[in-house]
Amino acid sequence: MVKVEIVEEKDEQHNSPYASTSSSRTGSTDSLSSVESDVSVDESLFDRVAALVDIVPPSTRHSIASKVSKTASAVKKTGKVVGNLVWIVTTSALLVVLPLALVLEDDAKLAAQEREMLEQQQGAQMLAGGPSIPDPQQPPRGVVPPGF
Repeated sequence: MVKVEIVEEKDEQHNSPYASTSSSRTGSTDSLSSVESDVSVDESLFDRVAALVDIVPPSTRHSIASKVSKTASAVKKTGKVVGNLVWIVTTSALLVVLPLALVLEDDAKLAAQEREMLEQQQGAQMLAGGPSIPDPQQPPRGVVPPGF
C-alpha cells in the first residue's frame, strides 16, 4: 500500500486559495515524486481489485452485485431455453425429416430405374427395327420384359 501524508502549508502572501507561485508548484511535484512506494512486488491483480472495495460505497457495490446477478441469471435462463429449442428441433428433424428424406430418395431411385428400363426397351426396339415413335392410336403398354 502507498502511504500518503497530506501537509497543509499556510501561504500568507496570497489571499486566494487557488493562487500559487511557481516555486510552490514545483515543490508539490517534488513532494509527490519523492513519496516512497510500499507496494509489494508480489501483489496480484485480485488483491488490487479487492482493495477497491474500500473505495466504492456499499450502496453502489450492492447495486453492481445485484445487476451482475440478474444478468447472470438472465443469461442462464436464455441458455436453457435455447438449449431446449435446439433439442426440440434436432429430435424433430431426426423423427420426421430423416424418414421423409429416405422415402424421397427411394422414390427417386425407383423413378431412375424405371427411366433406365424404358430407355433399354426403346434401345432394343430401335435395334430390332421397330417403330422409333410410338403410335398414338396404340395405348401405351406398361413395362414388358424382353421376349414377350
